[in-house]
Amino acid sequence: MSWATGLMVYVVIWWTVLFAVLPLGVKRVENPGRGQERGSPERPQLLRKAVITTIVAAVLWIGFFVLHQSDFFSFRE
Repeated sequence: MSWATGLMVYVVIWWTVLFAVLPLGVKRVENPGRGQERGSPERPQLLRKAVITTIVAAVLWIGFFVLHQSDFFSFRE
């Protein structure tokens, strides 16, 4: 696997994990102000979620890399 392929696999895993992590810990706004949607999150904590996503995606990518290098799954045959 080349570095470009590894990077693209990591990016796909990262975005997939991000969409799984985004709804965690979301609390709706109790009293929305003017122009604010009732279902919008009160404190989205995007930086915290990005860090969690990066860590989880790195672990999943390492697992994928190990499986790929060990030829447990052969993508060529």
